[in-house]
Amino acid sequence: QVQLVEYGGGLVQAGDSLRLSCAASGRTSSIYTMGWFRQAPGKEREFVAGISWTSITYYADSVKGRFTISRDNAKNTVYLQMNSLKPEDTAVYYCAVSTRAGTMEALAEYGYWGQGTQVTVSS
Repeated sequence: QVQLVEYGGGLVQAGDSLRLSCAASGRTSSIYTMGWFRQAPGKEREFVAGISWTSITYYADSVKGRFTISRDNAKNTVYLQMNSLKPEDTAVYYCAVSTRAGTMEALAEYGYWGQGTQVTVSS
């Protein structure tokens, strides 16, 4: 079992930056991929970014060039650096973990989820 706790969300202005963190505990040796998803009101949860334990990364087209995902394997922590934020980035952001290599952007690949952290970007 893996437990995930996200933090770092908040209210910012368009163009600002924000960094999200997610700390994993429990059976962390089983973690292969760590990823970020987001869900806006009335919309489906969507993939944002993912990173394997070997630091292979993948981004949704909507955030490519603005967001950067990274991880500290020693601390079992994944980060999402969000720059040039836009109002359409407003959503609850969720950290998730997969225990094997697979389709990094597929929601079904992730078996463990954090509680979510709210990001609100005003114009």
